[in-house]
Amino acid sequence: MTVRQALERPRVRPTGRAALLLVVVVMLGLLSVGPARQYLAQRTEISDLERRAAALERANDRLRSDIDRLRDPEYLQRLARACLGMVEPGEIAFVSKASGTDPAC
Repeated sequence: MTVRQALERPRVRPTGRAALLLVVVVMLGLLSVGPARQYLAQRTEISDLERRAAALERANDRLRSDIDRLRDPEYLQRLARACLGMVEPGEIAFVSKASGTDPAC
């Protein structure tokens, strides 16, 4: 054997089985694109829904705290005095021209 013969590699020729296997692998790859795209879209949608649910939970917590405050008689009395100008019997109400508005009203 000469050096040239040793350096030359034998040519690999695809057989019918190899070609069929290649076609099957390519078809499987192409068929998996749709489900992969749908999976990624659903993950994005789930992430958006989780963010929205978290925001709604925070809003619910704020509303629950508002409900608790509104059940407090002292807080209701402060609101009635500040927002409606109500006074208890025997008290004298003073109104000033430069009275600011209460943000709770």
